[in-house]
Amino acid sequence: MSKLISFEEFAELFAKGGMDVSEEQYLRLKKYAELLVEWNEKINLTAITDPQAIAEKHFYDSVYPFTLCGEKFSSLIDVGTGAGFPSLPLLICRGGFELTMLDSLNKRVNFLNEVTAALGLDAETVHGRAEEFGRKPDFREQFDAASARAVANLTVLTEYCLPFVKVGGAFFALKGKDGEAELNDAKSAIKALGGEVADVKKYALPSGDGRVLIVIRKAKATDKRYPRNAGQIKKSSH
Repeated sequence: MSKLISFEEFAELFAKGGMDVSEEQYLRLKKYAELLVEWNEKINLTAITDPQAIAEKHFYDSVYPFTLCGEKFSSLIDVGTGAGFPSLPLLICRGGFELTMLDSLNKRVNFLNEVTAALGLDAETVHGRAEEFGRKPDFREQFDAASARAVANLTVLTEYCLPFVKVGGAFFALKGKDGEAELNDAKSAIKALGGEVADVKKYALPSGDGRVLIVIRKAKATDKRYPRNAGQIKKSSH
């Protein structure tokens, strides 16, 4: 049984968001879905394993938000990437940027290594914690953009992600329907980290599920005090 809906159904789904998908891109995503479901039986990667839901909630919702803001970048770090969302579907469907995927769990990094090899994609995977790598000279303020989806609340997420971004670059936070409420709580943290809110886009998936894309511009260098250790970050967000 296929782990993804047919090419025709998939193209129709993407067309609802004004997006095109080629057969080659679809075949890569289909292989990705198969590996996701296969690995998910061994390690916890996702609660979403239905072919239609994978197409919409993993693939469509990884690519569509980036069509809303017109941002261009040549390097992206996906923080707490998990099973590779949103960055890997974005690389497959859009390309044109160097991708680094960071995750704290080695098993997930192993999964991503298998996926990128199987799909013939050139992407770097890094096993590590965001609050540690955000202090390393090879990573700190080295990327045009950072992305994160469903990792933590926005206050915490901003401290994890913004240190990676160059001044003038952007952090893309893909949030659920409560994203705007999180943004209100995160405004002082965003400012302290050198960021400013550039865009907030509310949208819905074809199934009706509400989403919010928050784009935070890196206006000035992040103070060297940040990121703090995980315990301090979590404590200050409550």
